[in-house]
Amino acid sequence: MKILVRSAKIIDNESPYNNKVMDILVESGIIKEIAPSIKSRKPDLEINFKNLHVSQGWFDSSVSFGEPGYEERETLENGLKTAGQSGFTAIALNPGNDPVTDNKGAVTFLLNKASKQPVSLFPIGALTRKSEGKDMAELYDMQQAGAIAFGDFKRSVANPNMLKIALQYAQNFDGLVMSFPQENKIAGNGQVNEHEPSTLLGLKGIPALAEELQITRDLYILEYTGGKLHIPTISTAKSVEIIREAKERGLDVTCSVAIHNLFFTDEQLKNFDTNAKVLPPLRTKTDVKALIAGVRDETIDMVTTDHTPIDVEHKKVEFDNAFFGTLGLESALGALLQIFSVKTAIRVLTAGKARFNVAEQVIDEGSPANFSFFDPDEEYTFQKEHIFSTSKNSLFLEKQLKGKVYGVLVGEDFLSSEATEK
Repeated sequence: MKILVRSAKIIDNESPYNNKVMDILVESGIIKEIAPSIKSRKPDLEINFKNLHVSQGWFDSSVSFGEPGYEERETLENGLKTAGQSGFTAIALNPGNDPVTDNKGAVTFLLNKASKQPVSLFPIGALTRKSEGKDMAELYDMQQAGAIAFGDFKRSVANPNMLKIALQYAQNFDGLVMSFPQENKIAGNGQVNEHEPSTLLGLKGIPALAEELQITRDLYILEYTGGKLHIPTISTAKSVEIIREAKERGLDVTCSVAIHNLFFTDEQLKNFDTNAKVLPPLRTKTDVKALIAGVRDETIDMVTTDHTPIDVEHKKVEFDNAFFGTLGLESALGALLQIFSVKTAIRVLTAGKARFNVAEQVIDEGSPANFSFFDPDEEYTFQKEHIFSTSKNSLFLEKQLKGKVYGVLVGEDFLSSEATEK
């Protein structure tokens, strides 16, 4: 099969064609030719969009769907389709389903279910059985089955000895351990950031200290054990500072930030919008500025959508009873380009691959086709029609975004929400 991409500006620092507008010819899933103009006799598919830009396929390190167990929130098939339509060619799937992904059988089920989809699914295995924090899960068996990291989704490792043992054990097979940054005894039953809005609204607060204390503890353990640690979705200025210092000391630690924690502050809570109930919570302007600075200086290694579909029965309820989480895949590019340059946005959308051992395909002749297509300049108001997910709990509804995604090309599979020109 021949696929011809017309007049696309290539955004890929590793490519010899970076920042050049080129035609790209793909044959049998491999980049055959890149040139200013390619004459091809009747390609099977021609991709030709307004202001077309192309980058290496994006990777999201924290995505939740629902299946198995919560199919009413999202199925694997529609979730992966949503990821592709949103520009992602690969996602890491959190183990927060039912049953929890805590054994090799569960990992195999997910991989088999997703095997025929263009977007690659990489399972994250639970760190402890049933994510209950008591007994370590079958880490090595899950790694052999295809799990790329181990962590209990939105659940911190309360027992410090459990984290110590996991970090030591995972070194035997170069495993990546994840630790959610929240000290639960300090967070208590908090619903939002502990700050003026929480007091005015009468909502229980989660202090920044709950995150910062847990990160500090985890880094001390990492320093003692060695190994590889990833801290997902940090949210405070002090957390950025603590991790920056740890990296300067040579610790093997990476971290991510959720895009909504870069875009919103806790002022978003004024109308008791349950879509703004996320974990970690939306923080202050000071925190947002520090997080953005941390992304720019690469203290924060990657961004994630932290995409968490929640059905209406568990979201459109009283604030205290609403589940944590917002959609994020569909709005990812549009939100990032309101904050960062195109170069920085694409860097943070692809940077997680190296840490999670996901193959990187440089845009060059002879490489496999693995592209994300987009227009970085189109501005629009994000509305329900832009949501492909089964659930509709997006914090970005009615927000001004910048950047339109056309879709992805993986091998010979083109996935898009747009009509193609042939």
